Amino acid sequence: MSVLSRLAVIAAISIAACSQGEPAASASTVQSGADSGRREVAVFAGGCFWSTEANFEHMPGVVSAVSGFAGGTVSNPSYDQVVRGGTGHLEAVQVTYDPARITYRQLVDRFWRTIDPTDPDGQFCDQGAPYATAVFATAAQRPIAEASRAAAVAVIGERRFVTPVRNGARFWPAESYHQDFARLNPVRYGGYTRFCGREARLRAVWGR
Repeated sequence: MSVLSRLAVIAAISIAACSQGEPAASASTVQSGADSGRREVAVFAGGCFWSTEANFEHMPGVVSAVSGFAGGTVSNPSYDQVVRGGTGHLEAVQVTYDPARITYRQLVDRFWRTIDPTDPDGQFCDQGAPYATAVFATAAQRPIAEASRAAAVAVIGERRFVTPVRNGARFWPAESYHQDFARLNPVRYGGYTRFCGREARLRAVWGR
């Protein structure tokens, strides 16, 4: 095993689940290019919010991606409360975007390809209720999200596809040390994704 391989294994073991993190700055990645000044919001639950955030925040037209929680019954939950269970929240990411530069449909289409929508119990090595997947859609967003879901289902098959489109829900930001985790902790995040086998599983599911 090479020195780099050893380091990767050590990093992976140290973060064997999304449940560990370090203090970090607030999440806000502003894209370059013409900005219309318009803002809309989308909320996605894709398992570990570190990964969901990283999958969106560098897309042209995305203004920010913030890690947090949605879909539960407890106001302003802490991370510890959510992972202990009983609050009903999923780890989620609130994506703020410029609709003149990227559409909601493009965001939802992107979301499906970053998750394993055949897993009802979590994502990759993060298993349990808080890591279930969903699109949280407003009444206006729902027809678009459902159309996007139908297109994704056509690729995978209805019986295997378990990720739902849910009604919009209050989003609560997570603690600051969870924000921008992939960008601020690239070695630890890289070890985590390799340990979890994200890319291999996504290729197996989506054929890419």
